[in-house]
Amino acid sequence: MKQDFKFTIKSIRFDEHYQPSDKTRLTTNFANLARGNRRRENLRDTLSMIDNRFNALAHWDNPNADRYSVELEIVSVDIDIEGNGSTFPTVEILKTNIIDHKRNQRIEGIVGNNLSSYVRDYDFSVLLQDHNRGEERFSTPDDFGGLHGKMFKYFVDSEAYRDNFSKRPVICLSVSENKTYHRTGNHHPVLGFEYEPNEASLTESYFKKMGLQVRYFMPHNSTAPLAFYFFGDLLSDYTNLELISTISTMETFQKIYRPEIYNANAVAGECFKPSLQHSDYSLTGIEYDREERSQLAVKQGKFAEEHFIQPYRALLEKWAANYAL
Repeated sequence: MKQDFKFTIKSIRFDEHYQPSDKTRLTTNFANLARGNRRRENLRDTLSMIDNRFNALAHWDNPNADRYSVELEIVSVDIDIEGNGSTFPTVEILKTNIIDHKRNQRIEGIVGNNLSSYVRDYDFSVLLQDHNRGEERFSTPDDFGGLHGKMFKYFVDSEAYRDNFSKRPVICLSVSENKTYHRTGNHHPVLGFEYEPNEASLTESYFKKMGLQVRYFMPHNSTAPLAFYFFGDLLSDYTNLELISTISTMETFQKIYRPEIYNANAVAGECFKPSLQHSDYSLTGIEYDREERSQLAVKQGKFAEEHFIQPYRALLEKWAANYAL
């Protein structure tokens, strides 16, 4: 079976004037910041944190810590299942671009960073919850994440992706509260010390079906390791500046959203168990509604079920069963 799904890729600048589109998941990191009375201050302060962190990591030939700034694009990807022009928002990701003010040069960064997906909301907040309701032991449905994974790989292998991006994506997430991480002897000049979890998490398994492997690194002056999901070779396929653009962007978001871990007053040691229950941390002063974010995830999963999973279920199941990536 050969079924060509068509992708439409659009991008918008993420700056202090950004306003989420009607198709943007409101739980998405960048969208949550762009709401409320302090939306512009939120965005301005977030971008300033990103630039400051970038210059702190890219410190060579940068004596005043102001050589670089980071521009962010929100990349929205819609999928046309039937080829009739009717689309559904598949994913939104962030693309970094680096401005070198010393050389007056704009350098392409990394695409990916944050991953927003309605279908993932459906998998975790609807399908998984329904599957475990009333059960004594937690388990996952058969081929949990299989459809989402194949769709993501299909997108990354698509002509639309190749026409827009020169390298494959890197997704950067928080570590899991349910795992313990041990520092290894491996140290990268930009990514910092590598950590390894005591066991694989559900998120790791889910992203593995998307074709992504994971490594955990704690950059210099960070308080906790970050999870880097990638294709290929993370350490060889990307330049130092590209990696710094992802670190500075996603660590800033994590400091805002998970300050108990990423803006903690104590640094992760050789053995680290992250927890959102820690009280010894500092707030960034940037407003963010974490409780609303968890509530909206269910609504967004239901939206995906109603407007994508149910209407196209038969076609999607047939495609997933027969299409070899």
